[in-house]
Amino acid sequence: MPSRQAAISRVLRYDEHGFTVSRPAGGRIKVTTDGITGMSDLPVELKYAKSHEWVRQESDGVLSVGITDHAQEELGDLVYIEMPEIGKHLKAGEQCAVVESVKAASDLYCPVSGEIVEINTAVVNEPESVNDDAYSAWLFSIRPDSVDDLADLLDAEGYREFIDA
Repeated sequence: MPSRQAAISRVLRYDEHGFTVSRPAGGRIKVTTDGITGMSDLPVELKYAKSHEWVRQESDGVLSVGITDHAQEELGDLVYIEMPEIGKHLKAGEQCAVVESVKAASDLYCPVSGEIVEINTAVVNEPESVNDDAYSAWLFSIRPDSVDDLADLLDAEGYREFIDA
């Protein structure tokens, strides 16, 4: 495995004009205090809907839902998010929220059936946080009617194959 310094030097170059960042094939790059990594990496602990929402099961059984990095990249800079109402019961596949960007507005669909129990007001106030890190910026939480609904979603490998097709 190459060293972190070797990996950085392949992507980041400096000359008399300043820094040049090379984009890895198939994705953006992310510069962190830990180094540079491809943004196309999908968290394996999440489940994914073909409508580009991700789902994370929390320890209390509630599911956190957000949009994938692929979705936010396609939308561009987010400027507004309309969330579902707390207490509302939704069916899997039902339209539940809207994200608006400088390019377009897009409906979000509930990945599982259940009751909305929380919305992330920080994301409502700063929608651009989804662009900064789509997998940290959850939008809402839902108490699923059945955790068996998770079996209908894709794992990271399945989602990667879906978006690459």
